[in-house]
Amino acid sequence: LGAGDLTARVKVEGRDEVARLAQSFNQAAARIESLVNAHKMLLANASHELRTPLARIRLGLELVAAHPERKGELERDIAELDQLVDEILLLSRLDATEQLEVREDIDLAALAAEECARYDDCGLEAKPVTVRGDPTLLRRMIRNLIDNAKLHGKPPIEVTVAREDDRAVLSVLDHGPVIVEEARERLFSTFYRIPGRCGAKGTGLGLALVRQIARRHGGDVAYNPERGNSFTVTLPASP
Repeated sequence: LGAGDLTARVKVEGRDEVARLAQSFNQAAARIESLVNAHKMLLANASHELRTPLARIRLGLELVAAHPERKGELERDIAELDQLVDEILLLSRLDATEQLEVREDIDLAALAAEECARYDDCGLEAKPVTVRGDPTLLRRMIRNLIDNAKLHGKPPIEVTVAREDDRAVLSVLDHGPVIVEEARERLFSTFYRIPGRCGAKGTGLGLALVRQIARRHGGDVAYNPERGNSFTVTLPASP
């Protein structure tokens, strides 16, 4: 393992302390292998995704002197690049840590209301429900879901927050067409874009971050085609 063979494992024999130590080592080795492979894939995909905005910025700089009206396009490309780098760094940080750095009691409905207010054609139906977690990450999760609906769906966007038993349930629905079945399994993969639908819009990391944030808070996210073009996050609710 130290020489770089991340597939190396210890043979487990018996049921004594040495066997338990071997099992612990194998679990740690599997975690290291998974993290390194995930980061290699992330870096490979990121290098590919960064080329497009960088190429547009380079071209924009060459043309802006002769065409001042292109300055706005250049600023949008820089903002896209900044967002992409920010999401890559956040995704990498979440991959590397298993525990939240911040845990507070948060009203998920209030957080959703603040995010919905940033968008036109975004309605909210919510009842107060408290969850425990990182407010910055939960805000990013809600914003990514609404951004996804705005970029790839059709207005109006409907956000609902409710409590179901011991779970907080957040749903974001838009009126775009339902995603085809063969694409649903990869919706939460990094840099995945549905062929022929999403085009070049977005960073391809928004839904992957939603899943990572939900799972770090003990929940998960799912696509619900039976409700329409809808994503639902479930989180543990505080008593």
